[in-house]
Amino acid sequence: MIPGYRVQTAIGKGARSVIYHVVETKTGQSFILKRVVRESAADHRFLEQVEREFRVTSAIEHPNLRRSIALHRKRKWLRVSELLLIAEYVEGQTLEERLPDGLDELLAICGQVCQGLHALHQAGYVHADIKPHNILWSLEGVVKVIDFGQSCHMGHRKKRIQGTPDYIAPEQVRRMPLDQRTDIFNLGATMYWALTGRAYPTHLGSDAVGRRLAVVGPGSPKSPRELDESVPLALSTLVMDCCRTNPSDRPADMLQVSKRIEAAAAVLKRGRAPARPATASNGDPISRPAGGGSSHE
Repeated sequence: MIPGYRVQTAIGKGARSVIYHVVETKTGQSFILKRVVRESAADHRFLEQVEREFRVTSAIEHPNLRRSIALHRKRKWLRVSELLLIAEYVEGQTLEERLPDGLDELLAICGQVCQGLHALHQAGYVHADIKPHNILWSLEGVVKVIDFGQSCHMGHRKKRIQGTPDYIAPEQVRRMPLDQRTDIFNLGATMYWALTGRAYPTHLGSDAVGRRLAVVGPGSPKSPRELDESVPLALSTLVMDCCRTNPSDRPADMLQVSKRIEAAAAVLKRGRAPARPATASNGDPISRPAGGGSSHE
């Protein structure tokens, strides 16, 4: 489809696009190729999303954001009929496809997501569609935030509701201005799902078969710790704070979220650390009677 690249295999589909693993023939380096074809006037918005993804991710370099390399446009009758986006290739799976083995790994993944999103926000953009499917991680633990088709400038107000129902922030449903706290909600809902296996009840509900969507009031979800007492209180509280209805009640930015993730990881680590033996003032170990000591009536 593009001179200089050899298609290896198709690796995904979505939003009128097909994604391929390709190899640059000159260097042997792997990339992904996202191909979108205009088949009708309704497909124009999907072409716009690819243009937006290239514009955002070709300008920002960060190890936790998948970077776009080039965008090739094919025209027919003086208008773009097909787009071919070349971007970084990472051999791995999405968080939706493969959950971490434990909380340590989940926190490490979310910490990397925070770092990538902080860089995106510093550049003046909101991702606006953070969810398990858009967090890619490799067996080596490298994390990439992907799919920037819904991204927009800070403070942008979208004309229509855009986002994934199980992770969408209230201000996205209300078509209010979006900022870094929108991504914080999306990430909080993502962590809620990863910790509980349940979707956070957002303001965009669906019917029993999931075909029709409707704006609904805020739900009353149980916290992750209420559903699983092994979840550290600090982490459970963070998730619920990220998912506050009012953006001003959420953490202010991704650095705050990252610091609280680090604090939760430290609590988790301390909880597993073996107890240090008590010692007398001279440094000798103190022996304790079997049964943990005597009791008094």
